[in-house]
Formats: sequence, structure tokens, C-alpha cells
Amino acid sequence: MRRDRPPRPVAVGDVVTVYSEALRAWTASQVTGIDTTARCAAVLELDWSGPEPSTVADLGDDVQPLRLTHHSWGGTLSHCNHGWVLPRSFRVIGSLPPLVTAPSRSYSAAWGRGEQLARQRRWDSGDHEDWNAPYALTRTADELAEEYARNGVRPDVKHLTVRGITRLDCTRLVAAFPNLTRLSLSGNLGTLASAAALNQLPRLQELTIHDLFGMEPTDCLLPRQVPDVENLSLYGIPADYADAMRKTWRPHVQDGVELEISGARKPEWIAANAANPLRDWDGRQHITRTSYRKAVAQYKATREAFRAEVAGDEQRGDILEIGRAFGAAFNALDRRTGFIETVEREELFDALDFLVEEAQEAAGRDLSTARAALVEGVDSIRDW
Repeated sequence: MRRDRPPRPVAVGDVVTVYSEALRAWTASQVTGIDTTARCAAVLELDWSGPEPSTVADLGDDVQPLRLTHHSWGGTLSHCNHGWVLPRSFRVIGSLPPLVTAPSRSYSAAWGRGEQLARQRRWDSGDHEDWNAPYALTRTADELAEEYARNGVRPDVKHLTVRGITRLDCTRLVAAFPNLTRLSLSGNLGTLASAAALNQLPRLQELTIHDLFGMEPTDCLLPRQVPDVENLSLYGIPADYADAMRKTWRPHVQDGVELEISGARKPEWIAANAANPLRDWDGRQHITRTSYRKAVAQYKATREAFRAEVAGDEQRGDILEIGRAFGAAFNALDRRTGFIETVEREELFDALDFLVEEAQEAAGRDLSTARAALVEGVDSIRDW
């Protein structure tokens, strides 16, 4: 497969069309640029919807770009950079001179499917409420169990997001939501049971799995059973399952399948990192291996110091110092490579919450005052 051109042929000026669930009609967009280095395509959504078009002529004589004025957009063009793999559900229907030549500074993984046009049309009709797709459902794992009990089968749900998974049985999920086209599942070293059942979703187009385990190579999605799949985003999954998915789906990239698989983990890694709240830093693109090791070492040192303090004669001043040491250590680490951005800053405070919760459970008493002192110590010195 050549790396100097998109795997599925598409060129600047091409007009592509796709069915939009949000509009219940077809919509169109134009490729305005291709960046071979970043492997991105700049895509301009068009202000058009209608029956499935066969050629550009079917769009009419006055093809216009979609300009967004809803909510706080302020007249911005719906112009965005996406991965350069043209999804298999999109069709090229012809070419026009690019309607815009200026580059886009926006980025998004998913190609637009008319959601912005649907929002704009609702706004133009006078409906200024936030629009939530009636076919989309987001639940925590606990809420999903309640959903099963309350509503049974939900054939109307096309997009499903489930977060906070500790354990999820895919057989039950498929039975309850048989018409899914998009499915996103995430946990925190949770278990995904009977993952092979996802092959029973014949309309599935997009699957995202983050930080879930328990899948075997035999649970791999099979192209002959889910022929519409065009996006697989897998992170923090068993290594042998990752290998099977990569081997199975890589030949289909040229057909319009976006394949992103990273963070494959071996069983020994899972066992070693069960109590490591910074484990997601392992392999993160802008965090060096050295920075990761030092970060985990500092977290462990802070954890041990805090647990020892609250197990003994707890002193607020000592806990403040533990927090300051934590903040200072990460100041020094960040000065070397500048890796602590907004997400990492939040994750560091989440890590502190994690160690306090652990210590609280071990001590059998409320440690909210100690937590406040720990965070105060960090805040007093951190520059990240």
C-alpha cells in the first residue's frame, strides 16, 4: 500500500456523498486538500441534502459550502481535517474546482455525516435548543443494566456509548440493541465478555473499545459478518486480540476502513498496573519512556508516604509537604520535556484521588481533610 496517497482513491476537488441519519437524506462534501505528511484530508461540508445523487449535477447549479451560524459558530465554514481514509460508506460522485482554497485549522477523526447541517437547519427554523440525536444513547455500565430492565429491546438506538465498564456481556448488549451502527465501549481495566457476539450487529460501521480486556483472538470481528465496518479505534486491549484484529482488518483499509490500534497490553502488564492510575501514560505519543517511569516512581513514593502518614499520628504539615514534593517532582519532569498538558494535569489530580481512596479504605475512616491538605501542598508549588 502506497504511503504517498490515500489508500482509497480521493483527490482535491472530489465531491463525496453519504447517507445522513440526522437528516434522513443524503448529504455531500468536498475534499479541498490532502496532506500526505499528516495523512489528512481537508473536507468542506456542503449546504445540500436530498435523494441519493449519482453525479455532481444532481446537487443543482448553485453548490454552496455549509456556513455555520448556530449557537456560537459565528459564520464559520464547516471545514475540517480528517484522516485521509475515505470511509467506505462515502461515494465519490464527481469533481468541482475547490470551493475554498484556504486551509482548515480544525481537526476531527470522524468525517461529517450531516449532523452540522441538521443543527444549522433547526437553528434557521427558530429551534435554538441543543440537538441530541434521538437514535443515540449514552449510558454508564450501571445505567445500562437499568436500561435493560426498563426498556428491553431498543431497535431505535443506532449509536450507543457505554462508559465506566467493569464487566459487560456483549451477548446481552447485542440482544438489546440489534441495529447499532456505532458502538463505543470504555472502562478502566474492565472486562468485555463474549466479544465475538459483536459479529451479530450486521449494520455496524464504527467500533471503539478503550481500556477493556478479556477478549481472545477468537472474538475478532469478521468482515464477512460485519461488512459495513469502516472505523475501528482500539486502545488498551489484550495484545493477542489486537494482533488478530490488525491482521484481519489491515487488508480492508484500501476499501475505506480507518484502523487505529494502540496500547496493546500483555497479561503481565495488566497484572502489574492494576493499581497504577497513570498506566495510560505508558506509550502515549508525547510522553517518553523515561518520563513515564519516573512519573510512576514518584506516584508510588507519594502513595507510600501518604499511607504511612495517615496510618500514624496524622499531621497536616507533613501531608502538605508530601503534596509539595509531588508537585515539585512533576515540575522538574515537565521542565525536561513539557509533556504535562491539560489531560495529564487532570490525570495527576485523579491519581491523587485514587491514592486517597485506597488509603481511606485501608484506614476505615474519612480522609477528606488529609486529601485537602495533599492537594493544597501540590497547588502551592506546581507550575503545570
